[in-house]
Amino acid sequence: MNTRPVVIITGASRGIGAAVARWLGNTGAAVTLVARTESGLNPVAADVAELGGKPLVIRADVADPDACRRIAESTVDRFGRLDALVNNAGIVEPLETVARTKPAQWRYNFEVNLLGPVFMVMATISELRRHRGRIVNVSSGASQHVIQAASAYCAAKAALNHFTRVLAAEEPNITAVAARPGVVDTRMQELLREKGPQKMPPQQAAYYRQLKTQGRLEPAAVPARSIAWLALHAPHQWSGLFMNYDDPQISTPAMQLFGESIEGNLYG
Repeated sequence: MNTRPVVIITGASRGIGAAVARWLGNTGAAVTLVARTESGLNPVAADVAELGGKPLVIRADVADPDACRRIAESTVDRFGRLDALVNNAGIVEPLETVARTKPAQWRYNFEVNLLGPVFMVMATISELRRHRGRIVNVSSGASQHVIQAASAYCAAKAALNHFTRVLAAEEPNITAVAARPGVVDTRMQELLREKGPQKMPPQQAAYYRQLKTQGRLEPAAVPARSIAWLALHAPHQWSGLFMNYDDPQISTPAMQLFGESIEGNLYG
């Protein structure tokens, strides 16, 4: 019988999702890695295995509810249980004003950022109830702040936060939290720097460029460490909350559990 924690991570091929997988792998966890491209998942799976974890790679689009059911079933078939779900898959595009956005693009943003987590919860809820599991919905500061030309992203993340609150009320045997990862050095920030000047007000576009040039972007591993800790240890009394990755209640015990860096374990 498997006794190690089992965690599903969506959007696990790069950035925060990949870093969450590595932190969890370092604890010996079993990790299901989900993304739309399998080629990006394989190197992450190799790292998880080298760190002592047990990876399972599944290529899937969380916007498809049938794919979400397959992810849940494959995980339980492989590892015998499920303890946590990290809904990390997300997209920022379309970067366009509401008046100019194509409806299909706006809809697909919601399908990935909001409906994907909803479908994943629907697919995993019975198993998570059984083990008094945890759900971490990776949200954004954009859920509370206006970003012009990113209306779909802002609205979807705001909805994700409230979905987390409702889920916490409906499911007393599950701990569900939403996490703000901060401004992170990921592909999403690259897109904001590349496309922002053509789509956003000049001051807003300059802000995203300055985050990079002034060294204000966090490495993905930093918020990922907090998210990994939440997946394993978020207290039930936090269920329904939207919490910052650098909240000392999270970041301090996460540092104590995982340490400052994982690179030594991978390359030492």
